[in-house]
Amino acid sequence: MTRPSPLPFSAEELSRIRADFPILQRQLPSGSPLVYLDNAATSQKPQQVLDRIQHYYRENNANVHRGMHTLAEEATADYESARQALADFVDAPGPTSVVFTRGTTEAINLVAQSWALSELQPGDEIVISVMEHHSNIVPWQLAAQRCGAHVKAIPLTPSGELDLDSLPSLLTERCKLLAITQVSNALGTVNPVETLIQAAKDVGARVLIDAAQSAPHMPLSFRELGCDFLACSAHKMCGPTGIGALIASPELLETMPPWQGGGEMIDQVSIESSTYAELPYKFEAGTPNIAGAIAWKAALEYMQALGMDRIAASTHALSDHYAKQLEAVPEITLCAHPSIRGGAISFWFADVHPHDVAQILDQSGVAIRAGHVCCQPLMKHLGHPAINRASVHFYNSEAEVEALIQGLDIVRKLFL
Repeated sequence: MTRPSPLPFSAEELSRIRADFPILQRQLPSGSPLVYLDNAATSQKPQQVLDRIQHYYRENNANVHRGMHTLAEEATADYESARQALADFVDAPGPTSVVFTRGTTEAINLVAQSWALSELQPGDEIVISVMEHHSNIVPWQLAAQRCGAHVKAIPLTPSGELDLDSLPSLLTERCKLLAITQVSNALGTVNPVETLIQAAKDVGARVLIDAAQSAPHMPLSFRELGCDFLACSAHKMCGPTGIGALIASPELLETMPPWQGGGEMIDQVSIESSTYAELPYKFEAGTPNIAGAIAWKAALEYMQALGMDRIAASTHALSDHYAKQLEAVPEITLCAHPSIRGGAISFWFADVHPHDVAQILDQSGVAIRAGHVCCQPLMKHLGHPAINRASVHFYNSEAEVEALIQGLDIVRKLFL
């Protein structure tokens, strides 16, 4: 008897969803069908997004905000419509709260180079966590070095969750910024950001939420969270690469100086000085990723049509199912056992190097990540220089779990 699926999408729905993603139909050079489990690195793109990119370049390719001709007006309208769509998607105050960037990394760097360098003083503290991606560590180190501040980190519990007991000693009057991931890209841990935000606000600190791994998988409300900054990337949300956004209140953005100079971000320029454009354009120097923004809107519409609540349920059900199946393999040790799990599951396979595991799985068509996954401080905490990571999205299936387990059986036979 077939076991009932815990997924919110029926078999018929999932089949239709997967048909929207051309790459999921691919046969690899090994002859195996693709089993894509590297979604924490980047998601795949539905045909609707691919079509929208092509439509822009075929039908109304022009620069935005500058031309008086039809193509420029069409491109500008579509580009600004994408900004509004993202504001609606994350429940931001409005389009002036949305600054387009190249991705989460650039959004965090914008805050570090603009807000932090203009606000932090010697002796101030920036609090992050041990599980952060390098993009939420290195920018703060660079800013701290320039202004004399210090970076401190929230430690982890043995289960791979934040040690909340450490907060009173870290979130003090010296802390001016808490920069924290909502969902770990390595462990899949879903952090209690509401609790963290309130604790930071209680000591007067600003809060930045790295939503790179949460925005693709769960409903978000910038206003309900009450954070000051939120950063996300399109390419993890079934959108194109090379575009992301910083979300912040217009009032806060108004206080921040531009961080890049050039065209489009200016009002008036003379040889002696310049004045700057209104929000959000003073942070968007140069020609933006127009096609990327327009296609991102198509991705947002695609996910909203499926329902973010259902996508969240799918992510949790799939990741829990994967974790249980992996735990049943004697040679597997999971890196974390969080009470609430996002889309990533990381593990070690006996004494086999993670790169070898990934290469053998690739020969079976299974794509996973191997390495330090841009989290070297976390690897040091775990006591391993590298891990394997399988990460899911709503278009993955339970059948792909079996493909992963079968691939790991081949690893066992070859190495153990």
